[in-house]
Amino acid sequence: MDNNDSIHIDIPVNELTISEAKIELKQLAKSIAKYDRYYYQLDAPSISDAKYDIYRKRNIAIETRFPELIRKDSPSYRVGANPIKKFDEVYHAQSMLSLDNAFSEEDVIEFIARIKHFLCLSNTEKIELVAEPKIDGLSINLRYENGCFVQGSTRGNGSVGEDVTANLLTLKDLPQHISGKVPDILEVRGEVYMLRNDFINMNEARRVAGDKNLLANPRNAAAGSLRQLNPKITASRPLSLFCYALGETSENVANTHWDFLARLNEWGFKVNNLARLCYGIEDILEFYKTIKDKKTLLPYDIDGVVYKVNDFKLQNRLGQISRSPRWAIAHKFPAEQVQTIIYKISISVGRTGALTPLAILKPVTVGGVVINRATLHNEDEILKKDIRIGDTVIIQRAGDVIPQVVSVIKTKRPADSHPFIPLFICPVCGSNATKPEGEAIRRCTGGLICNAQRVERLIHFASKNAFDIEGLGEKSINFLFHAGYINSPADIFRLEKNPTLINQPKWGEKSTNKLFNAIRVRKIISLERFIYSLGIRQIGETMALLLAHHYRSFKTWYNSMLIASNDHECEIWEQLISIDQIGISIANNIIDFFKEKHNLQALNDLVEQLQQITDYSVPSQHISPIYGKTIVFTGSLQILSRNEIKARARELGAKVTRSVSTKTDYIVAGANSGSKLIKAKNLKIQILSEAEWIELIENHIS
Repeated sequence: MDNNDSIHIDIPVNELTISEAKIELKQLAKSIAKYDRYYYQLDAPSISDAKYDIYRKRNIAIETRFPELIRKDSPSYRVGANPIKKFDEVYHAQSMLSLDNAFSEEDVIEFIARIKHFLCLSNTEKIELVAEPKIDGLSINLRYENGCFVQGSTRGNGSVGEDVTANLLTLKDLPQHISGKVPDILEVRGEVYMLRNDFINMNEARRVAGDKNLLANPRNAAAGSLRQLNPKITASRPLSLFCYALGETSENVANTHWDFLARLNEWGFKVNNLARLCYGIEDILEFYKTIKDKKTLLPYDIDGVVYKVNDFKLQNRLGQISRSPRWAIAHKFPAEQVQTIIYKISISVGRTGALTPLAILKPVTVGGVVINRATLHNEDEILKKDIRIGDTVIIQRAGDVIPQVVSVIKTKRPADSHPFIPLFICPVCGSNATKPEGEAIRRCTGGLICNAQRVERLIHFASKNAFDIEGLGEKSINFLFHAGYINSPADIFRLEKNPTLINQPKWGEKSTNKLFNAIRVRKIISLERFIYSLGIRQIGETMALLLAHHYRSFKTWYNSMLIASNDHECEIWEQLISIDQIGISIANNIIDFFKEKHNLQALNDLVEQLQQITDYSVPSQHISPIYGKTIVFTGSLQILSRNEIKARARELGAKVTRSVSTKTDYIVAGANSGSKLIKAKNLKIQILSEAEWIELIENHIS
């Protein structure tokens, strides 16, 4: 980390507390915005690309785990930085998206698997992809009207860029007029860059002229040259241009990306001749290795390879997530690896009781960042790699959001080293630490008696998306807990009965009365907030809402979970695991919570202190004909993929389950529907074909 940063990325994302996550997302948003400004506006990157990628990926990982904490200024909602005022603003007709990154072959394989899963393709089906070198330059958008170049802009924040038309007109690679069959409106996207030799010669000329402000690299030189206020300066710089993407267009120009590249070539745009049409994973990985081996021989800088789904129709179906398309990814070249020594293996205990081992390292610089810790993931990973205190190890930072130990250099191992012994006792509370069969993580069984978990559960309980008790933040809860005022959620609602709080430093009459009023207001809470507040593993805001939507009342949910915790064979258990997105793993976490008698005692105590847990209610005005309905999809669908059709149903307010029951309203049956269709007929549930389903919701499909 930089000295002025306070992001502690040595804590694994799955062990962050909600308060830690909230603080870190705030700092990540602030820091990434700063780095974006230096990179995109000032053309003077303040951190390495590898470090920047780590921060970006860490931000996404935290938001994925805590979707309720996503900020309005989240880096996930923007690309680059806002334009500075010296250029006019240009609003992009189509957003200029950034790409997600892959750092390993496994990441690429997962990318292809996600595409096939979303499109409902079989594992054996091959997807055509175009692989292109990822040019390290400045992204631009070129707008043509009736074949004439009329405007050029930077990417900016993805929605709004900077008007650099006058400067782009000085580039020799830019066609100012294009002829042939050209749409009335055509936007072409590409990358302005500087050849490595041109950069060296330019810097040398500046040095000879006595200019001490030499540029750091070709990318900075290209970006700074294009964004000069005086176009004459830009004209004096040796800039080049590759074009590779389509923006807004008034008519179809091609059916595939490969054909579009050919059209670009016909129109006179410079296209990278290393681009290749590939058929499946083997082809693109072979291309990646080829480009990686020859990257130093290329006349320009690249930092990876971009893979794009070739078919434009498939691209449109896949769409985008936040700031990135689903149909493309950047396969980055490997990050730097270094050697260092493990001084100690420490164990941290998270809010869920997970014991996470960390390697305390001799400080070392990796990718421009000084690190002294690395994750060891879990004890199985330590034993598999035979990692010991005193070992010399190879460290890297790439796909992982925190440094990781790649391997041990056993030839440098001290003679007196000893194998790692797993910790069977929680280092915080002394309770047994167990590892369930089939799981990699060892967990403390102390529950609410473990201080490592208890304080964080209280902080989570009072947080914004749970009970949202104003004035009861992390600092206050830590004080109240350690001073003995609260030990459980129910104690919060008994605080007003303790007359000594008003005598504590910084807890005068005004402060305490304000807190008591805030607590009284929260004695009435909605079911979804209540479920979320309990801190059950894997039950974030979205899952809590799904449960509330399904069970409607606290009494129904509570009684159902009690029954299911005593009988995994009962119908209620089957209903729980059939709720779409819940599944067995999440259901087991809920049931484990209800099996623990200390949890039930705390839960019942809490309910007694509340005035009301309000039922989840469906709004009176239905926004669609399926709002609040329970839907089951079965069989092979021909028009839309299973993922698409389920996503549409949820967007329109339906409950999607995996099994048919008396509570099912519709079953949408495709070819080879099987037992679910038979059961639906026996239960006299309304059956719709895929075409009938689409007709039912067609006015609500965007």
